[in-house]
Amino acid sequence: MECITHKEEINSTLVRARTISFAEKKSPFMDERRINTLLDKINEFKKSLSEKTEIINSLILRTEKITWYNDLDEECLMKINDLISAIKDVHSTMIRQYVSLDPLRSRGIAKAEIKEFKHTIDDVRVLYQDLESVFFFLPEMPDFKETSQMLSLV
Repeated sequence: MECITHKEEINSTLVRARTISFAEKKSPFMDERRINTLLDKINEFKKSLSEKTEIINSLILRTEKITWYNDLDEECLMKINDLISAIKDVHSTMIRQYVSLDPLRSRGIAKAEIKEFKHTIDDVRVLYQDLESVFFFLPEMPDFKETSQMLSLV
């Protein structure tokens, strides 16, 4: 009697395995269209991240020019202070975005683009620190004032 129950279980399992086997052969899991769609999305993401990095790098270049300005009045210094705050905000936003990329980084997706994005984040931090130093911290140091005056005579 037990053999009859086993036969039913074996037949039921066989039918299930045949059904799954047939369905898998008829409709492959990783068809070319789905893979191409995934790769297209990855390429779109990489392009978008590279564009974001380029935009931030252009801001860095524009702002670096400002560090060479001198003899600024109070109004200009107030605007530079606002600029520093805006750049700090950009930096903190970029840090949050970078952290959200952890799942992609850990899987090696868009490695070069994410690495370049990280370098840009680091450059933004250096940029606002340089602005603060050049316009607010260094001018208060007597040695800096003296050196600046000597350089302006050259």
